[in-house]
Formats: sequence, structure tokens, C-alpha cells
Amino acid sequence: MFLLQFAIVLLCILIGARIGGIGLGVMGGVGLAILAFGFNLQPTSPPIDVMLMIMAVVSAAAAMQAAGGLNYMIQIATRILRKNPKYITFIAPAVTYIFTVLAGTGHVAYSVLPVIAEVSRYNGIRPSRPLSMAVIASQFAIVASPIAAAVVAMVAYLEPQGITLTNVLSVTVPSTILGIALACVFVNKMGKELKDDPHYQRLLQDPKYVQKNAVKLDVENMEISKTAKLSVTLFLFGALLVVIMGAFPELRPHFDGKAMGMAHTIEIIMLTIAALIVVICKPDGNEITQGSVFHAGMRAIVAIFGIAWLGDTLMGAHSSEVKEMVSGLVEFAPWTFAFALFALSVMVNSQGATVAVLVPLGILLGLPPEVIIATFVAVNGYFFIPNYGPIIASIDFDTTGTTRIGKFIFNHSFMLPGLLSMIFSLIFGFVFAGIFL
Repeated sequence: MFLLQFAIVLLCILIGARIGGIGLGVMGGVGLAILAFGFNLQPTSPPIDVMLMIMAVVSAAAAMQAAGGLNYMIQIATRILRKNPKYITFIAPAVTYIFTVLAGTGHVAYSVLPVIAEVSRYNGIRPSRPLSMAVIASQFAIVASPIAAAVVAMVAYLEPQGITLTNVLSVTVPSTILGIALACVFVNKMGKELKDDPHYQRLLQDPKYVQKNAVKLDVENMEISKTAKLSVTLFLFGALLVVIMGAFPELRPHFDGKAMGMAHTIEIIMLTIAALIVVICKPDGNEITQGSVFHAGMRAIVAIFGIAWLGDTLMGAHSSEVKEMVSGLVEFAPWTFAFALFALSVMVNSQGATVAVLVPLGILLGLPPEVIIATFVAVNGYFFIPNYGPIIASIDFDTTGTTRIGKFIFNHSFMLPGLLSMIFSLIFGFVFAGIFL
């Protein structure tokens, strides 16, 4: 029954991807209807916090775009990139990696995805390259963040065996940095250049597309207003504040002895930044909701609403079966623990939940801490099925169509970058585990 229901989920993703626009989200609703009414599966809670985080960030980014701030950021980046534009495939993941390490959540990547997409397109760089690596880096950086739930849980489970936070990070930080950097080398040559991409060249023949995505003036020589620059300052201040709040929980309000969660923190900060941009920079209210950033963000919210909820409902109904399958895999050979972590993370879309389920099992089966830590990066299997928030958002932000879900779902723009990063990081993980542990 699980396989049949899993096939239904995949079919809904495939049809939704073909429809385009809000197709992913509404087809997720169709899948939920089939699972709930047809198979009597109880729906889990929809991913409200993820949706609201995206909405808050998009509100601020859309206000900044309407104020001219996005053009200013593109202008600055263009001047740097035109000296050697190929480096954006390396710079973009470095930025999202650092943001995630400091904030403890990969959702901070939302704030830079539209900039990466636009800078790439304006400079003739295939956006799928930096976008895919930026999203992958924002996932992998979780295991290198001292404040991420997955890392905290890992340390708690291994502490009785003498493992400290420093031990874990001494392996995960260098292995993920080197693994992602090496993957960038390969991804930087992935796919055709925009000038040679037939799909993009067909888009350029459409006057409506050209008008919607055209730069009104030459970006590099465009006159930028003071309010545009101020909107960028406010937006970047908001992003920096999110990172600081993530790195230093003591700065957040505390309720019942616990710091306010990062989801609420991100939502409050970015909504406030959006308000400041609207009040101080006074962009046209209609332009805010008509801009490309707002449209892409809202499409991403609808998509996440349907698809993420659909996947979570399926896994919630079959969690015990999934655990049994993974348990048998681990008992077969210790090194397959990486496959177990990867498989479960694909199904549950949570590094923390994957650690909570499988690390105690690994300890029970007698796996040495070195193996568990070396394979820790394998909890980042989100990219395998393209239903993760930043993946969907980056697809929508890329107006060239180079970042996409393929005809067979699994041949999407994030598969090769993700697998390369995973393989290289695992290899380096075992190397550094042998050195430091």
C-alpha cells in the first residue's frame, strides 16, 4: 500500500511540474484528497511556519525591489562579476552556507535566491548553476552549525561516548566546505550557456517575456536613488539581524525559560523590515505586488503548501514501516548507515527528525561514533525529491527556465549538484573522522 501511495505522490509532483505556476501546489491538494478520502490517511499539519517565513522574506524583498533596491544590488554585483562572472557559482553557495551556519536554518537562503537568479541572468550565466549549489549549500551547512537542532541532537546522543560539539564540527565543517567547493567545480560547467540554450532563446522571442524581464536602463550605468540604496541597507540589516539572532539565542525573547523560535524570529524581523522600507522609502504599493519577486514568492508558498503537506502526510502514516526498512539496511553493513540517513531524510524532510530516529538505532547496533559522525552529512537528502522550500522557490525565481524539474521528476536541476556534494562530503567526512576522532 505504501508503494502505491508513494507512486501517487510522485505522479502529483510530475503533473504539477508540467502544469507550471501554482501547479505543484494545487496538485499537492489533489494528492492529499486521494490519500485522505481514498486511503483514509489522516493529514498532518500543513507547513505553516515555512510558508509564513517565505511570505515575510518575500514581502521585504518585494518592497525592496519596488523601491529600486534590487537594481542597486544587481548593479553592484554586476560590476564585480563582469571582471570574472563565473565565480558566482562559488560565491552564491559560500553566502548561503555562512548564513545557515550562523542562523541554524537553511531558510535564510530565501533572501538571496532572487538576487542570485537576477545577477546570473543579467550577466548571461546559466542561473541553475549558482542557484542549485546555493540551495545545496544551505542544506549541508546545517550539520556544520553549532545551533542547528540536528547538531544539538547528535551531540546529545553521542555525549555518553565522550563525543563533544567540537568533535562533531571538526569533521562536518571541513568535509562539507571541501565537498561543496569540489562539487562547484563540476557544476560550473553543467548545462549549456544561456546564449546556447534553445529554451531560453525561445523565451527571448516572446515580447511579453522580454518586457517583463527587461532592464529599463543599462544596469551598470543605471542611476540609483538614495531610497533604493536605503532599501537595500534595511533589507541586508534584516538578514544580518536574522543571522545574529540565530547565532545568539540569548538575544531573543524568552518564554517559559526558552528562547523564541527562529521561525517566529524570522517572520517578525522581515515583516518589520518590509514595513520600514514601505514607510521610509515609499515604493509604489502596486509595484510591490506586481513585481517578479512577489509573484515568484507567492507561487513558492502555494507549491510548498500542497507538495510539502502531501509528502509529510504520506510519511506520517507510514513512519513505522519506513523505520523497519531502514533498520534492516543498517544491520546488513555498518557503512550503509549513510544510505539509511539519506533515505530517511528524503522521506521526512528533516535533518533533526532523521537524527532522532536513526542515531539511537546506530548506537544500539554498535556503530562507532566515527562512522556516525562521518556519515552525518547524509541527513541532507532533501534535494532528491524536489519538494523542499528553497528548491521550489529557486525554480520560481529563475525566469530563464534553466532551474527546473525534469520530465521524470528525479532528473531535476538539483540532483547532480546534490549527489556530487554528498559523495565528496562523505569521502572527506571519513577522512577527517580518521584524523580528528
